[in-house]
Amino acid sequence: MTLKTTDLLVAPALRRRFWLAALALGVALVAALPAAPVLAQPQVTLPDFADLAERVGPSVVNIRTLERSRGARGVPEMDEDMLEFFRRFGLPIPNQPGPRGQRPAPDGGEPQQRGVGSGFILSADGYVMTNAHVVDGADELIVTLPDKREFKARLIGTDRRSDVALVKIEASGLPTVKIGDVNKLRVGEWVIAIGSPFGLENTVTAGIVSAKARDTGEFLPLIQTDVAINPGNSGGPLLNLRGEVVGINSQIYSRSGGYMGISFAIPIDEATRVADQLRTSGRVSRGRIGVSIDQVTKDVAESIGLGKAGGALVRSVEAGGPAEKAGVEPGDIITKFDGKVVEKSGDLPRIVGGVKPGSKVTLQVFRRGSYKDLSVTVAEVEPDQKRAAAESGGASKPQATVATLGIGVSDLGEAQKRELKIKNGVRVDSVDGPAARAGLREGDVILSIDNAEVSSAKQFEAVVSKLDKTRAVTVLVRRGDTVNFLIIRPAR
Repeated sequence: MTLKTTDLLVAPALRRRFWLAALALGVALVAALPAAPVLAQPQVTLPDFADLAERVGPSVVNIRTLERSRGARGVPEMDEDMLEFFRRFGLPIPNQPGPRGQRPAPDGGEPQQRGVGSGFILSADGYVMTNAHVVDGADELIVTLPDKREFKARLIGTDRRSDVALVKIEASGLPTVKIGDVNKLRVGEWVIAIGSPFGLENTVTAGIVSAKARDTGEFLPLIQTDVAINPGNSGGPLLNLRGEVVGINSQIYSRSGGYMGISFAIPIDEATRVADQLRTSGRVSRGRIGVSIDQVTKDVAESIGLGKAGGALVRSVEAGGPAEKAGVEPGDIITKFDGKVVEKSGDLPRIVGGVKPGSKVTLQVFRRGSYKDLSVTVAEVEPDQKRAAAESGGASKPQATVATLGIGVSDLGEAQKRELKIKNGVRVDSVDGPAARAGLREGDVILSIDNAEVSSAKQFEAVVSKLDKTRAVTVLVRRGDTVNFLIIRPAR
């Protein structure tokens, strides 16, 4: 067969037409396939706080606290922890040297500014809510409204346990805040704060609710947020996007004295209950039943047949107190009080504290595998001043720290000795090193050391100073209603 020149020219042309036809067919087939769905991108819209700030701002006030100068003789300088406390809450450091080592002028003279905080107006006739630590120790209170009007305020009452205070200014027709429902507040929800950080009045900051019911207070489950709170914000409102107050900005977690991304607010429902009592009687009345409690661990709950961990484990019962009269025993687990479930030990003080003293209520305990209902008459918690005096025997408690053993102790008040039915002993305030390894705990009472009875912190320190630092020390310790010997071995 003879191949002609024209055949060599035609073959490439045919190949090109073939591939072009195949490509056209492929495009047609792809076009005939159903189109893949296009996912719509969510529209993210950040809230606009302008209208909210404009509406609520007139109800938020600046509070200046004034203090008359007092003599500076014999005033000790504060340690770093106490200085941090004052920096944390935006309080000027009292009675400390000035920039050039100067102290305030002796008695007399004009009142000097002591601190700056915030507050908000509850009623048109001038009741203002703030923090107790903002007004604590002030000789005069000056409330400044956003319209620059200033009023001397009268302190109605404070409650240190909840850190709530109520003050009154003589005015009428004032703009007021709206109170919100804390139960509807959700983690992740937007909130804003208005206050006077560093004295900068009506400053607005925003963030979200980080957590609810943080157990950082004695009687209050606090709201945790990431709203920027700084010294001077204390006492100002925490608001939801409806412009309702859901909390009082009260604390920050900080190692520097400034905002570090974590702040806490007092739930407004708890604060309102306190304010109502302050307005009515100038003080807060809380219930107590006279028990020392601890948490119930998962292992304990399973081992005793309780099932899941919950309730409050009764470690000791106050002699002659309401709980003892009701039949509560050490080792009981209180699971309900006044119809409310005790989910964890921290719930019990708050539930009991909210019951009116003198009320007769039912509490449920889990004891030796079964539940038992008991009737208890709630007593009243002693006011802060009486409580402090009773615990210290009417004076400040002498303290001593023994570094070689890792123990810090203080004297027991006469009331504490009567309650424990002992004549001598010292309370353990801090534990570290060898003492911690031996099992000593804060709150234990040391009755004797190496068979020498201990009667005071000073005597305890004197006895230890005479001991051989190279050998083990035996201490007799009371914990709750039981005593035990612990052996503290020196560090190697």
